[in-house]
Amino acid sequence: MSKLDDLQQRRSAIEQGGGVEKIKKQHSSGKKTARERLAMLFDEGSFVEIDAFVTHRCTEFDMANTKAPGEGVVTGYGTVDGRLVYAYAQDFTVIGGSLGEMHAAKICKVMDMAMKMGAPIIGINDSGGARIQEGIDALKGFGDIFYRNTLSSGVIPQISIILGPCAGGAVYSPAICDFIFMVDKTSQMFITGPSVVKSVTGEDVSFDELGGAQTHASKSGVAAMACATEEECFAQVKNLLGLLPANNLEMAPAYDCEDDLNRLSEKLTTLVPEDGNKSYDIRDIITEVVDNGEFYEIFKAFAPNIVTGFARMNGATVGIIANQPKVMAGSLDCNSSDKGARFVRFCDSFNIPIITFTDVPGYLPGVEQEHNGIIRHGAKLLYAFSEATVPKINVIVRKAYGGAYIAMNSKHLGADMVFAWPTAEIAVMGPAGAANIIFRKDIANAADPITARQEKIDEYVEKFANPYVAAARGYVDDVIEPDSTRPRLISALEMLMSKRETRPSKKHGNIPL
Repeated sequence: MSKLDDLQQRRSAIEQGGGVEKIKKQHSSGKKTARERLAMLFDEGSFVEIDAFVTHRCTEFDMANTKAPGEGVVTGYGTVDGRLVYAYAQDFTVIGGSLGEMHAAKICKVMDMAMKMGAPIIGINDSGGARIQEGIDALKGFGDIFYRNTLSSGVIPQISIILGPCAGGAVYSPAICDFIFMVDKTSQMFITGPSVVKSVTGEDVSFDELGGAQTHASKSGVAAMACATEEECFAQVKNLLGLLPANNLEMAPAYDCEDDLNRLSEKLTTLVPEDGNKSYDIRDIITEVVDNGEFYEIFKAFAPNIVTGFARMNGATVGIIANQPKVMAGSLDCNSSDKGARFVRFCDSFNIPIITFTDVPGYLPGVEQEHNGIIRHGAKLLYAFSEATVPKINVIVRKAYGGAYIAMNSKHLGADMVFAWPTAEIAVMGPAGAANIIFRKDIANAADPITARQEKIDEYVEKFANPYVAAARGYVDDVIEPDSTRPRLISALEMLMSKRETRPSKKHGNIPL
């Protein structure tokens, strides 16, 4: 056999992973192989594999006789829509995709390359966890990866795709990443599995209930998105990559905008109900304002009382965060504060301007919220907006009451431009509650308390629950017609393109985690 034939034979064996039978088993469980997944992610023919010939050096527990083609993980780089991206995909057909010393070393190498070249890193997770036969060397491998995840945070975008089991220590690399994508009935993430849970707590729970895609997308907030299929998942990841810069020194790619920059929208004039107690969908406002009505929402199912996602304005990426009156009247609670703060910090890390649509009646009251730490969680949102130095624009659509008004990107936290619609109500609290406190004696002593109360509420609305008092103080830069929101936002974004702002020199702040 020639040396060239030997090379081709070796490479072919590695590309077969765990072999035909293991690949069939992977397919029969509704899952793609590692290489098939990378083919879905990268532009056709662009993926370049590195470290294909790496092998483990473990000799314990019959590992000396165990072959692991590719060490159970495929690593390399390629292009996604023509832009450089690095990736690794764990191969479940090879010793269950378990992570050992050299498996981890391959991942660390590609992570280091991504940092040096300033390109996103995508991790495709499908693993039985730590390779028990390698003991402490496997644990060391996890630590090396976590350390690199942390150093990469805020420097390059990090995305984890969970396409199989991800348990124990393995969950923490995705957890440090910026976004996690999961697939229904395929993905699972948990610290301890159902059998351990049952033995310790007596709770009977399935894999999917404990750590499936829907659980993490709606209850824990771990997953940014739960997709129906692997194909849909990769399509969504590619859409997200197209909205993000390659690293923290670049801007997100801008595209020619075919949507009229000066487009007025009569629909915006009637979207907000006159009755302040009636709800509406804030997404209707967002899609009416952004380019071509295209809004890429993330964390949609988690803490739905706040909406987060990306869109384009005049072809450039913006981050949008908005209260959702349809859910809990748009009030802020522990989960929505966490969700909003993390999103704001991501946008700030990667030079993405932030637009806020505010309609918030306050922080959600209740014993449960107080005991769960709404003070601590709510402070995260205040901290994130205050810390952010990217262009920050706020549109106050309707309610902006109390501390929640301050927290939602107010002028007092450094917002560059604050617009208000005529429907805006900016006050310490809602008119009814305020009237009950301020005019309590007048109402009690009135001949007709009900009529007197309504008159006092109307008086409070006229004096305070409108945008003009705040505008008179300069806390609102302009009260605008709703139909002109899009051109006003685009104009403000263009003006803010050259913004330069710094914060005091320090190692880092201490966000109230």
